[in-house]
Amino acid sequence: MKRPILIHPDPRLKKVCAPVDDLSDELRSLSDDMLETMYAAPGIGLAAPQIGVLSRLIALDCAKKDDGDDPRPLVMFNPQVVASSDERNVYEEGCLSIPDQYADVERPKVVDVEWLDRDGKLRRETFDGLWATCVQHEIDHLDGKLFIDYLKPLRRQMITRKMVKLKKERAREKA
Repeated sequence: MKRPILIHPDPRLKKVCAPVDDLSDELRSLSDDMLETMYAAPGIGLAAPQIGVLSRLIALDCAKKDDGDDPRPLVMFNPQVVASSDERNVYEEGCLSIPDQYADVERPKVVDVEWLDRDGKLRRETFDGLWATCVQHEIDHLDGKLFIDYLKPLRRQMITRKMVKLKKERAREKA
């Protein structure tokens, strides 16, 4: 089921999420909903707080269809970066909770991430390039951090004002 995506500023997007203690069928179903919501948006990553659920759960798929890649959906419960490279990368990031706004963000180029998969099995993988950027961006959401938090205050405030205006416009359209 496709879920509505919260738009910044929303206080739920700034909260630190609780770890997932038990992988229930309800949480597996939520992860399916998150993938469906992410693909429909369309996006390459989505964190549970973006749909109002304050649990440590992310979904991502950075496979590029136009490059002929098959989809590679990943669902991660309690993901954490356990190692990162000194080498840095800059990507122009965007966010489904901050529509149509993009900015260059610098992050480690390569990260090792551990997480629980849908079956509760501990996984560990090394991510590079766009995958590394995406997984770090989504894990940031679980800690109440948005990509605009990496920007200078003036730019961050400008984007926030645009989002406030967008939310007002959407509310008027629904009324």
